[in-house]
Amino acid sequence: MDRIAFIQYLIARVVLWSIAHAPFPVALLYARLLDLSLPRLRRTARRNLELAYPEKTPAEREKIADEVFRSIARLLYSFARFPKMNSRNISRWIRYEGLENYLQAKRAGRGVLVATAHFGNWELSAFAHAWMTEPMNVMIRPLDNAGIDRLVEHRRRLSGNHLIEKWDSARAVLRALQQNEAVGILIDQNTSLAEGVFVDFFGTSACANLGFAKIAARTGAAVIPGFAVWSEQERKYVLHFHPPVEITGDAPSDTQRLHSTLEAIIRQNPGQWLWIHRRWKTRPPGEPPLY
Repeated sequence: MDRIAFIQYLIARVVLWSIAHAPFPVALLYARLLDLSLPRLRRTARRNLELAYPEKTPAEREKIADEVFRSIARLLYSFARFPKMNSRNISRWIRYEGLENYLQAKRAGRGVLVATAHFGNWELSAFAHAWMTEPMNVMIRPLDNAGIDRLVEHRRRLSGNHLIEKWDSARAVLRALQQNEAVGILIDQNTSLAEGVFVDFFGTSACANLGFAKIAARTGAAVIPGFAVWSEQERKYVLHFHPPVEITGDAPSDTQRLHSTLEAIIRQNPGQWLWIHRRWKTRPPGEPPLY
C-alpha cells in the first residue's frame, strides 16, 4: 500500500470510529464535508435532477440534493455501528414490509435475485436481512483502496453474508441460485455500450446491464425488488420486498421493466437515491455527452 492509499485508509478508520462513538450530527458533518470537498458530486446531482425532474424548480431540485447527503449520513451512521448489531437489537434499526414476497420466492426453489439499487440504505438492507431471516449473497465491486476494501468487506460479512466479486460474478451467482439461495445485485449503475442496452429511465435513455435479466431468464429465479427506505415517522428503516417482476426471456424488454419499477419506487422518495452518480454517462452513438 502506497503512502496516499495508507493515509486514505487511516482517514476511513478514523471516520468510522468517530461516527460509531458519536451522535448522528457527527455523521451529518462528515456528509457535509464530502459535499464541500468534492463539489463535482453536487454538480452531478443537479444535472441528474434537471434531466429527471424538468418540471421542478431549481429550489425544489436543490432540496432533493440536500436530502441525498443526509441519506448518505444515515448510511454512514448505521454502517459504523454494524459491529454492535445482532439478531436481538436489529429491530431498533429496521423492520420488514412484504417479507412474504421473498419467502414465497424461496419456496419456488429456484433461488431469488434481489434487484436493489443505491437507494435508501443498501448496506443495511442485506446486512439486516441476514440477522432477521437468513444470510444472502451480495455482489460487490472491490474498492480501489485495498485497505479500505478489507475494512468494508469485513463489516459486510459480520452478519453472515457471502460476498461475490463482480469479476467472478456469473459462475458464483449461478451456483448460489442452483442452491436456492438469494443474490442481491445493484441494477442502477451506468454500464458500457458493449454490456448494456438503452432503457428509458426518468425520461432519458440510460445504458443498463443486460446480465441481470439474462441470468433471471436462464435460471428461472424469482426477481424481487428490495430496498431499505428511511421512515422519518418511525425513525428507522423499512426493508420493502416488492412483488416479483415478470421475466419473459426478452432481455431488453425485461431490463426496461426492471428500470421502470425502480423509477417508480425512487419517485416515492427521490431524496434517498444516489443522484451524485453519473447514471446517464454512456450515450447512444452520435449523441453529445450529458455531463
